[in-house]
Amino acid sequence: MDAGMDLLHSSGIDLVQYLQLNYRDSQSWFTFISIAADLRNTFYVFFPIWFHLCEAVGVKLIWVAVIGDWLNLIFKWILFGQRPYWWVHETSYYVNLSVPVLEQFPITCETGPGSPSGHAMGSAGVWYVMVTAFLASALQSKRPCVPSRCVRAGLWTIFWVIQFCVCLSRVFVATHFPHQVLLGVLSGMVVAEVFGRINSIYKANLKSYLQITLFLFSFALGFYLLLKVLGVDLLWSVEKAQRWCARAEWIHIDTTPFAGLVRNMGTLFGLGLALNSPIYAESCKGKRGQQFCFRISCIVASLIILHLFDSVKPPTQREFLFYFLSFCKSAAVPLAAAALIPFCVSQVLNIQEKKPL
Repeated sequence: MDAGMDLLHSSGIDLVQYLQLNYRDSQSWFTFISIAADLRNTFYVFFPIWFHLCEAVGVKLIWVAVIGDWLNLIFKWILFGQRPYWWVHETSYYVNLSVPVLEQFPITCETGPGSPSGHAMGSAGVWYVMVTAFLASALQSKRPCVPSRCVRAGLWTIFWVIQFCVCLSRVFVATHFPHQVLLGVLSGMVVAEVFGRINSIYKANLKSYLQITLFLFSFALGFYLLLKVLGVDLLWSVEKAQRWCARAEWIHIDTTPFAGLVRNMGTLFGLGLALNSPIYAESCKGKRGQQFCFRISCIVASLIILHLFDSVKPPTQREFLFYFLSFCKSAAVPLAAAALIPFCVSQVLNIQEKKPL
């Protein structure tokens, strides 16, 4: 088993070296792809746009992203996946060979286990939701501009090109092995397909959101504590990252397993607060919510305000304070995009309409 995994890992290292050697000029492109594939862009960009164009798709995006990332954390804790940038230094595979030299980048030193890839899983799940939503909208049109086969082929080609670029970027920066990104893509598609068949998420009340949030957090924390009592430290990867990262400043607390867990729980709870708030019902569910001008105004305002909000980073000196503020910040994102900003936009439009000509 170990010999087979060593062979799989070593072939992955060969691919990392090949990409870094032959595509060095594409470093900025690969870095951009990795940053763009971060789930943060789903919450700050894709969600506001889709929520105000088609509310159901926006809600599904949050559920797929949050549950997918939660499952990714559980899978990582179970699979104990290595990462290329530390595996080459700790394996005995190269005992009689020279250790391969892998270049590291500011986004390389993630601190969680490596399998499956969270970026690949999140990207596949989110884009699967968006592509299927595009297809449903385009194929339901009574007078399609182009044949349905062309629409399907075009959209799925875009989907696979994006996933291919995400996978290559994660391998290029030496943060994942090829099999880890492939597993991530497949897992993300499965999660998105499953949630495409669950209609209860669109009618969940605040109590359901609170119960699910507490269950997901309690399960992950309980799983961690149980294994810790049994002598298994699920944060083993943090020590490896700190030991083998080329620069200490490239290690960020927001890449730790619990940082992602807290961020996702905050986002899901914030969505529940937003969808069950009276100001959401007043602004988005009435006649105003059907107006195209109102929807576009909400999208533009959300993108601008959330971009400014994202620039505010919680302090990292105290770990507990960082997690608490990360939860609050994450909860504020869907709450602002789905309730607070639409309410403010609605009030502004009401004032303008009441002005005498």
